[in-house]
Amino acid sequence: MLGYLNALGLICALGQGKQAVADALFSGDASGMRAQDDWVSGRSLTVGAVTAELPPMPDGMQTSLSRNNQLLLAAALQIEAQIRAAIAQYGGARVGVVLGTSTSGIHEASQDIARFLNDGALPADYRYAQQEIAAPAIFLAEWLGLSGPAYCLSTACTSSARALLSAQRLLQQGVCDAVLCGGVDSLCRLTLNGFTALEAVAAERCNPFSLNRRGINIGEAAALFVMTRTPLPHTTTAASERPIALLGGGASSDAYHISAPEPQGLGAQQAMRKALAAAGVAAEEIDYLNLHGTATRHNDAMESLAVQALFPQGVPCSSTKPLSGHTLGAAGALEAAFCWLTLSAYNRDQRLPPHLWDGQADPQLPRLQLVDVRAAGASRPQRLMSNSFAFGGSNLSLILGALP
Repeated sequence: MLGYLNALGLICALGQGKQAVADALFSGDASGMRAQDDWVSGRSLTVGAVTAELPPMPDGMQTSLSRNNQLLLAAALQIEAQIRAAIAQYGGARVGVVLGTSTSGIHEASQDIARFLNDGALPADYRYAQQEIAAPAIFLAEWLGLSGPAYCLSTACTSSARALLSAQRLLQQGVCDAVLCGGVDSLCRLTLNGFTALEAVAAERCNPFSLNRRGINIGEAAALFVMTRTPLPHTTTAASERPIALLGGGASSDAYHISAPEPQGLGAQQAMRKALAAAGVAAEEIDYLNLHGTATRHNDAMESLAVQALFPQGVPCSSTKPLSGHTLGAAGALEAAFCWLTLSAYNRDQRLPPHLWDGQADPQLPRLQLVDVRAAGASRPQRLMSNSFAFGGSNLSLILGALP
């Protein structure tokens, strides 16, 4: 069963809203990636920070205040009309919320705990619940008055890709008639210092699949879809032109190592093959692949091997992380959103997301068909794949398609 992606709200380092993000994405505008020196002591790091002013919390919901929830609210407000229409059509008990996140409200919680260590007391407005993983889904459900399933998934960098698959499953099982699904993660010292401790963070803009790659850039984002079993009439507009759906997805868990990927990409291959089977399409029918492409030594090596095995004749592909940063728990949904934009009329010139790098290929890796930012518009794409790979051997691939 297809999961129709009727509406999309998003905010990231590329901008706020579909057209702004699409314009920056397809032109390869990486100006949102900027060096900041206040996250890790003694280091300046390039991050994908959102600079837009974030909305205030709705009336009566000040206890849910966190940057993470404000990012989510910014995305939701962009599609509030479609969300409210789905609630009116199906009822609040039949609309679910499934989100992926890894930071939740830990940024604010860590600041409060720092005050406790300095002052011996927590701030009066400290709430433990704000840092719980489920907090974004609970906030969204309470704001909208929903009583259907509302939960978050946290499987590191596959979190929000899994949220889309989970949403599709709720529709398949008849539990929900519509699901608000996607992901949200905000920048915080905890994650930036953690990845720095792993020696996985680059000071400069990341350089996926290059001989000179030195690690990731962390970013923040929110991407939110309204998924239903059939297209919603009120969302079929000139802006999207044709229905866009999640055709299928595949997941695997190779459990090779707590942080390192399986070197040959066997788990990644399994996830991609399962996604193709679920979508009922052959590898040759994929018009573009959004790579996980973190620019770490091991991930890029593993993924290039997996892609070569599945697409021996090549497939146009790119990593969009030099444009947005690695948004961790939000990455799967954000990069699915980039695929959605590629399939939609927001892609005015029918381009594919470009791959920004120094052009210095690693001779030890298979050569991939990386999309050049100067490439002319492609023929209109129909089926796109997006990869997400995470710590612990969690692997997930999604396939989105535009339907007649």
